[in-house]
This record gives sequence, C-alpha cells and structure tokens, in this order.
Amino acid sequence: MSRALSLALLLALSAPAFGQTVDSQGAKQLSDNLARYIGRAAIDEGILKVSVDGDAYRIGFDFGALLKKNHSNDPLTFNLEPFALLVRPRSDGTWSLSSDITPDAFLDVGGPGGARLSVSGATFSAVYDPALVAFTSGASSIADTKLVSRDPKDPVDLSIGAFTSSLNASKAAAGGIDFTMNQTAADFVEHFTYDADEIGVKVPGTLSSPKVSAEISGKGVHSKTLLELLDFALANRDDASLKIKQGELKKLLTNALPLWDRLEESYRFHGFTAESPVGKFTVADLSARTGIDGISKNGKVDYTIKMAGLTLPERSLPSWSVALLPTDAELHVSGVNIDLDSLARKTIEAFDLAKDPPLSDEFGEALAADFMAKTPKIVLDHSTIKNDSVEVAMEGEVTFPGMKPQASVIVDIAGYDKIVQAVQEGAETDPQAAQAFPGLLAIKGFAKTLPDGRFEWVVDAKADGSVIVNGAMLKPADAVQDNPIIDPSDATVPDNDPDGGDNGAKLQP
Repeated sequence: MSRALSLALLLALSAPAFGQTVDSQGAKQLSDNLARYIGRAAIDEGILKVSVDGDAYRIGFDFGALLKKNHSNDPLTFNLEPFALLVRPRSDGTWSLSSDITPDAFLDVGGPGGARLSVSGATFSAVYDPALVAFTSGASSIADTKLVSRDPKDPVDLSIGAFTSSLNASKAAAGGIDFTMNQTAADFVEHFTYDADEIGVKVPGTLSSPKVSAEISGKGVHSKTLLELLDFALANRDDASLKIKQGELKKLLTNALPLWDRLEESYRFHGFTAESPVGKFTVADLSARTGIDGISKNGKVDYTIKMAGLTLPERSLPSWSVALLPTDAELHVSGVNIDLDSLARKTIEAFDLAKDPPLSDEFGEALAADFMAKTPKIVLDHSTIKNDSVEVAMEGEVTFPGMKPQASVIVDIAGYDKIVQAVQEGAETDPQAAQAFPGLLAIKGFAKTLPDGRFEWVVDAKADGSVIVNGAMLKPADAVQDNPIIDPSDATVPDNDPDGGDNGAKLQP
C-alpha cells in the first residue's frame, strides 16, 4: 500500500497545477487525483484523507483503518499514528513535501511466526518538479530500526542505527533526468539461526557492520515517459482493457525506450563480520558496484566486487593452508555488445494480448538466435586474488559462436612456487595436500615463465570442446570420441623459456 501511495502521489502531483492558493477546492482535486490510482474506497473509508493545513495540503494515511479493513487472524498490536504528509505548492510550479514519519512506531504481529517492527525518529522532506516528473531534491532519516522475527524455524533479530538518505536530480542535457542518491546506515547487526534440516542442527550466526553505505545514480532517465506508462498501467489494470488498448500500450512502451542511458549502484560495508560456531570471518572493506546501460543496440553491463583485509578462522583450516589464504580480491566482469534495442522493438511490435500466449515459441526462438548473432560477449577484465605472498591475476572473454560458449582466458600467478612449497609440506601429514601436490606440479609444467618471474597460462576453450593451453592441445574437439582428455604425464610441456620459446608446447597423444 505504501508503494502504491507513493506512485499515486507522483501521478497526482504531475496533474495540472492547482494554483498557488491552497483551498478546499484544491484539496478535493488532489483527493480525486489520488482516488483515481488507489481507488475511491480508500478515500471513502477514511484510510486516506486530504485536507487544508495552513499553506499546505495535509495527506493523512490511517494505518489503523487499513488494518481493520484487511483483517488478519493473527493478533496485532500496533502504535502507528496516522501518517501525515504536508504538500505545499511553490511559486516556481514545484511542490515541497515534508513529514515526521511515525517518530515512534511499532507493529507487532502475534502467533508462532510473528514479528515486531519498530521505527523511531523518522523524517522526510523533498521537492517535486512536475515538469521533470521527478524529485529534484530530498532527504530522509531514521534514528533507529529494529526487526524481531519469532519464526521457530529461522528466528531473526535485526537492528540498524542511524540511517540517512539524500537525493539530487536535474534535467539531463539530452532529455530525461540525471540523479544521485546517497544512503548510509550505522551499526547494522543481525542475529539469526539457520535450521539445517538435513542434519537436525540449528546453527546460530551473527552478521554485523559499523557502517553500510550506498550510492545510486542515473543518467538520462526517461522519467516522464516511464510515468506515462505507469499511469496507463494503473488506469488499465484488467486484461480486457489492455487487449482493447494494446496499440496505445505499444506506443507508450516504444516511447519509453531506452528507459535510461546509464544506471549505476554501489554498496559498501565499512568493515564486515560474520560469526558462526566455526569462528569469526572478517573483512576490513567490502564493496560491490553494478552498472547497466539502457535498452540500446550496443549496451554494456558491469559488475565489480572488491574485498580487502579478509581474515578466516584458522582453527577450521589445515595449518599448511593458512599461508595461502587470500586477503584481498577484485573481480571485474562485464557484458558487452548487448543489443536489447532490436529485441525490445521486435517484441513490442509482435506481441498480441488477444492470443495465448501473446508471443509464439517460434518467435522466441528466432529472437534468441538473432540476439546471439549480434555477438554478445562476457568480458573478465583484469581481476586479482592475493595475499602478501601470492597473487593470481585473470582476464579473458567468453563469446557464443553457433550458440556454444567459447572462452579465452589468461591466468598469471606470482608466488606459484610458494603455493607448491606449502602444499608439499602439508603433504607429509595431510592426505588432501598429498593428492593435490602432483596436480600442482603438472599445472606448473604447462606454464610459460614471464620476464618478471610470474607464471602464465593462456587457456583457449573452443566452441568445439577443444582446450588449448599456451598453444598446446590439452583436450581435442568433442567430435573425437577416443582419448577425450590427455593425461598431463603423457604430454611434452613448455620448457619455461622466458622468451616464450617457439610456437608453444607439443602434446603427444
């Protein structure tokens, strides 16, 4: 309901201006606009009420009336004062919004699977521009949030300290809006119990971070056409109406393309701890970033995760492996040459809501084949896993000729001899290390030694199933049925010439 109210409010405030004078006529118009999107019953039953409050319109949302209407068999206890949002028209045609959102509120659901949610000290303020169909600025905060789930199988006790959020948006040069949202939360703590049914054990755990931050940004977001599409969807909820007006729907969908030019979001844990019966896992800094282009002919999707200062509970690991544990990692993966524009436009043109299904299986197969023919590619940009002694670096790409994956990856390792030495020492007492040791030696045999002493493996996995390492055939194509995998002991391997030798290793079948 809260999401529906938020969307309805945007649509209502995007309607023609009520004038600069706040009066009962304007309150009725705003009330009627909201009723169009959330239903007249919400107004008539007192769940939502619009009134004049000085120089502002007061939009009251009565949680009690909503809960009484949507009666639950579970016993409910709550302290939720009617939510009040003040909406003021500004001289430049924009609207200011503000509220103290239930400064001290809780909702307690009884029963064996009940939960209690409490929030204190919440505030919100923003400026909405109907011309841009967007909030141009905004700020919100919550002093404290707690959630306790009494689920007997998976109970959870979560708390978050001070939370703040800010938003700024402006008109984009090429149309739409550019925006940035920043959020921070302090003192995140979650206690949970995992019920492992297969072994009949309940495993307790705790996740915590002193600070979590997030940044979300957008370039060229088509806010107006997206809201027009939302307006159409809310006004035509039933299937019959959509079938009649699917021509209009197709036009709105096409006008909304490419939706945005670029969206990016990043999350960061400024210190992260996971506690379990086997010990404590900590990370000094953990972050992830995702970026996605709009629906375009040559789109790109990026994903990056970074980790620094990882520590693991050593008591749960073999002593010889401690020196090999990674402490830092960076992973960079992207998808490129992604033609979603052709896919979207062909789909919009072809679908028919009067048919079941609206799109045929044949169309879907042809669309997928056409999409893959545009040579989309997965790229592993330079990524590393390391500690003080060893660094593993990787980069490469995956393509899909003939709808089959084909990969080319380069792996460089600094400190490989230290890995071999640690495993060799462990092999004296640990059967697992003893099993791994010959494999490490065989893998080293295929390596090329670079001028700086690092070992490098260039691995090409072809669409026909063959695998080539540093120019040497490790596995033939799938069409060859006999001897599908060559034992490294039967192979002639590179001589580790720093200059690369001749044309690579020759493997003897």
